[in-house]
Amino acid sequence: MTYRETLRWLAFDHHGIVTTGQAAAAGVPAVEVRKLAARGALTRVGHGVYRMDEAPTTSLTPFAQALALVGPGARLVDESVLAVHDLALVNPRTIKVGTDRRIREKLPASIEIVPMAGGDVEYVDGLPTMPLGEALVACRGRVMRDRLVEATRVAVARDLLDDNDATDVLERLALVSA
Repeated sequence: MTYRETLRWLAFDHHGIVTTGQAAAAGVPAVEVRKLAARGALTRVGHGVYRMDEAPTTSLTPFAQALALVGPGARLVDESVLAVHDLALVNPRTIKVGTDRRIREKLPASIEIVPMAGGDVEYVDGLPTMPLGEALVACRGRVMRDRLVEATRVAVARDLLDDNDATDVLERLALVSA
């Protein structure tokens, strides 16, 4: 398999986004990634992060790109988690990414860094996120309470939350408005 084919498979698995770290793990040297980008097979979107135009983009591609730009240990948080799950009718202007690392690279204005340490991580189609229940509670005050309550009910119906977690979320949302 050629380097380009290997990168294509990686891109298909990661919403069209490939990092030099992923490429190296798959046996493609970083210099070859840069050569393919220079030839137009990839589009550089940031330091060590490329988009393969041959791979289809999805609604999750911007989120995958934001996570790749922030780097290892990054995860989607708050409204971005709700947007990934298509809950609460949110369409955030910025993608909120939580990390415990210091970010020195210049990031696009569409990415907002949220400092956070550790915690549980869930995965949505391969993208690391904060747990949905935590995200619903974290959005109180920024998303209308009625939307969060309805999003919790929809999440239960879609088997994204179990009944116990949903009850906990609804109780925590009710405490805020009381």
